[in-house]
Amino acid sequence: MKKQNFEVIEVGTKKVASRILTQQDVETFAQISGDYNPLHLEKDFADRTIFKGRIVHGMLVAGLISAALSKFDGVIVYLSQSLTFLKPVRAGDRIEATVEVVEKIEGRRRLRLRTVCISQRGEAIIDGEAKVKILEAESSNA
Repeated sequence: MKKQNFEVIEVGTKKVASRILTQQDVETFAQISGDYNPLHLEKDFADRTIFKGRIVHGMLVAGLISAALSKFDGVIVYLSQSLTFLKPVRAGDRIEATVEVVEKIEGRRRLRLRTVCISQRGEAIIDGEAKVKILEAESSNA
């Protein structure tokens, strides 16, 4: 694993991850998380809601932000994440998550990032902010 040199990261640096979310992803997430809300799993129920059909778990969509963070070299540790859910996501939607450095906190090796998820239709799905720390590799005295 390549160590991320904190000093070379600049405000404005972006990392992106994308994925088409499937109904199988939704069912797997329900099993892993224990969230069996019928809005995500039961077509007949979901069809009668304001969403007029099943939607993907918001936290499954938000997980793509973590995937974008993993694009930084080195080890990133999440410190916090705020999320505002703006639109529903349906199975088959392609979501692109982007993280953008908006502030470097020197001395603590921390970054404040804007986090955004966009659908294939160009619609903002999630807007938020994350704070992360970039770990320094410990030297070994072998």
